[in-house]
Amino acid sequence: MVVDLVGFGMVLPILPLYARRFGATPLQAALLVAAFSGASLLAAPLWGRVSDRVGRKPVLVVALLGTAAGGLLTGLAGGLALLFVARLLDGASGGSISVARAAAADMAPPHERARLFGYLGAAFGIGFVAGPVIGGIATIAGPRVPFLLAGGIASINALAVAWRLPRPVRPTPTPHGQTAGGRSGLGAPVVAVIAAAFSSMVAFSAFEATFALFGHHRLGLALGSAAGVFAGIGLVLVVVQGGLVRPVIARIGERRALYAGLGLDAVGLAVLGSSHTWALAGPALVVLAAGEGLVQTTLSLLVANLANPARRGQALGFQQAAGSTARVIGPAMGGALLGASGSGLPFLAGSILSAIAVVAARLSLPRSRSTAQDVQITPLGTDTSA
Repeated sequence: MVVDLVGFGMVLPILPLYARRFGATPLQAALLVAAFSGASLLAAPLWGRVSDRVGRKPVLVVALLGTAAGGLLTGLAGGLALLFVARLLDGASGGSISVARAAAADMAPPHERARLFGYLGAAFGIGFVAGPVIGGIATIAGPRVPFLLAGGIASINALAVAWRLPRPVRPTPTPHGQTAGGRSGLGAPVVAVIAAAFSSMVAFSAFEATFALFGHHRLGLALGSAAGVFAGIGLVLVVVQGGLVRPVIARIGERRALYAGLGLDAVGLAVLGSSHTWALAGPALVVLAAGEGLVQTTLSLLVANLANPARRGQALGFQQAAGSTARVIGPAMGGALLGASGSGLPFLAGSILSAIAVVAARLSLPRSRSTAQDVQITPLGTDTSA
């Protein structure tokens, strides 16, 4: 996933400027970015459901090959029409991130899932820190080079998955009623976690979309400084997800870790929205990033553990789709609330959403300390009826 997300991080920052070579308007350039998210939103549940039926490995290989084709088509495109096709293909292939999470949950014993999901979360931070740097360097060789390089990286990644990942596996279905998800994999606890994921991502994406303008109005933040702030947030996310999530969950459990993360989000956003100096804004950003690091990992972990093992990929796909939808709604909400004055309303609204998510999750999730289940994994095609 680190390799795949580095490729994504290479492409995203420079895509709007690249599209201008083909006469794209600002709206068309924005739609190119939205096309990726829209295709991912639609494809994620489908990828998850297919992987539940045929196994994770073949789906991951096909998806990575699709990502490779999308990157190569973007680099070789001669006009906007092919550029849109390439981004739709790349976005649909990117919906397989939920399959990677499901594969990790399938192969790891319950007590190791927190560590692996923390590493998967840290992969996002690494990708978004390293990707833009590599992409920026690659543009020196030509405007098409970053996209061709991203396609080449995805191709190599597909070969590595085909060679190194264990043979296709899928969980043995459990009898109806033995898991929180039932046969559909989307029982009330899973739906509650996905709803919390949606609310949290709306709040955080509203922050991401509006902080630079807010910081400019309130804190005198310059363009280069804003980039540095986001790099720092990414670093905190990597540290929390890669090193702190596992001991926190081991001590207090997934459920309480989620509440703690959402609570830190609520506090960080509330303080940030009312701050006029870096003395308040700086610590608030650290608290917010630490909370989001806990939230991102524990939400995926809870979905994986609560869902029917035979429907785990589909459940994680729906979670990814909810996150993609939130990334459309959050920036729109944040922009509407920010206004010309650069007010802190987007962050205060996000704080309220995070607090509501805490209450909703507490009312809906099981009260056991851990939700992890021991799941038997069998190779595809093995007869388990005996």
